[in-house]
Amino acid sequence: MKIENLTLTNFNQREFKIHTYVLDQNPELVEQKRPLAIVVPGGSFEHLSQRESEPVALAFNNEGFNSVVMEYNLVHDEGKIYPDAGLDVLSTVKFFRDHAEEYNLDPERILTIGFSAGGHVVSVANNMATSPLYQKKYGFEKDDVLPNKTILGYPLINIDKIGFPIPEDQKNKMPEEKDLLDSALGVTRETPDTFIFQAWDDPVVLIGNSIEYLGALNKNKVPTEAHLFNHGYHGFSLARHNVQTKGREWQENPHAAHWFNLAMEWLKSEWGE
Repeated sequence: MKIENLTLTNFNQREFKIHTYVLDQNPELVEQKRPLAIVVPGGSFEHLSQRESEPVALAFNNEGFNSVVMEYNLVHDEGKIYPDAGLDVLSTVKFFRDHAEEYNLDPERILTIGFSAGGHVVSVANNMATSPLYQKKYGFEKDDVLPNKTILGYPLINIDKIGFPIPEDQKNKMPEEKDLLDSALGVTRETPDTFIFQAWDDPVVLIGNSIEYLGALNKNKVPTEAHLFNHGYHGFSLARHNVQTKGREWQENPHAAHWFNLAMEWLKSEWGE
């Protein structure tokens, strides 16, 4: 495997970092061009969760994907979170479409996966990709930047539906535009086919986020699969023992862990494999 730490520049001329995990090429494989998973971790816009970063990227590697973990600007960084966080996603998609041969990728099988706050970033990015306003303002073409599929894990969709008060010193970092504050408002028929999973008892990102987004997807006839687990709390990542942190036994959840295999089955059916 080839691991790289790269610095890219987004459509707003802001630099951001990505970490790539590229499998060695095997000429004997039937499938030579690999799909790509772009992993966008959560962390309440304050940090980037390690449990939702490399472990998830490696899980996709184990399924034959090349993968990348993307960093994005947080509340302590210069400027507001948006539009740059969304543009980081779009710039990452374009980078790998442009370098598909170099990374042995199928440019039509690019997946974005966002957890928690990263789910907000990914869903906002999808809105920006299909918006003529943002296309004109930042000079990109939809077909260059829109991922082919999206997975959202316990995603923050509407910032007003977070389960705790936003600290006063962070409120000015949050978006004011309605379509950035609530990414369900920007869903269109062009939104990528989407897979969503969340726990019903999530006290951090309230379940209404997924329900609101599912309603928008349904209204716009976007092919979707969703799994709402009865128990799981928040931030369970892969829900496996090897990503459980000390004192948080609930993070190991064999039932909620099914989301990953279900997502793989969904992707294979979507991509006709």
